[in-house]
Amino acid sequence: MLNYTLFVGDLHLSADRPDILSAFHQFLSQDVTHCDALYILGDLFEVWVGDDIAEPFALELAERLKQFSVHTPIYFIHGNRDFLLGKAYAERSGMTLLPEVYCLDLYGQPSVLLHGDSLCTLDKAYQRFRRFRNMSWAKFIYNHLPKSKRIAIADKLRSKSKQSNQLKSYSIMDVEPCAVAQLMAQTGAKRMIHGHTHRPDIHQLANNGQRIVVGDWYEQGSVLKVSPEQVSLQSLPFSETDA
Repeated sequence: MLNYTLFVGDLHLSADRPDILSAFHQFLSQDVTHCDALYILGDLFEVWVGDDIAEPFALELAERLKQFSVHTPIYFIHGNRDFLLGKAYAERSGMTLLPEVYCLDLYGQPSVLLHGDSLCTLDKAYQRFRRFRNMSWAKFIYNHLPKSKRIAIADKLRSKSKQSNQLKSYSIMDVEPCAVAQLMAQTGAKRMIHGHTHRPDIHQLANNGQRIVVGDWYEQGSVLKVSPEQVSLQSLPFSETDA
């Protein structure tokens, strides 16, 4: 059997969606004897306000991830919902934190991994917020606020994001082709893998390039499996016990 690598993203785990939690726990319990690595491409959680205020479900998940990492390395790229996930939780989970744009040789194919929100350049308002939230001083101030204040800020941002997204067009919410081409050229990648848009697909690009989008886990699980010979997007239907 050929070795392979798994990619997931946009699970948006939370205590009020036990079906998604159960499905991901089942995914982590599968036989991955030939799996070289698991990459989580951001938005593992619906919201993350700090490693020191992790909810019980997140602490339980950390144990499951740690068990998985004993035999298969786990790599994590921050998303727009869990960009504050830090070293403490990553170490507890056995995950290695990666930069927001990560290049690797994937079975002989130069590839670039990222969450994908940075490619949605037509959403000017979000990109301004993204630049602000990535500033080291902004993170420092936030992380030193009282826990209750951090939770209130996160709730407000989450509510504002949902309201504004309802008013945005399809094109604004998707990646911008020029941004994709630019990053591919900068990194020399032939394959790009990302999430964020919740539009799973395998896009064939010019010059034999490829852009793969992993799906979200709202209605079913979504996993990208890459081997030396095949690339496949797989759906994982939630079982009745997940409901």
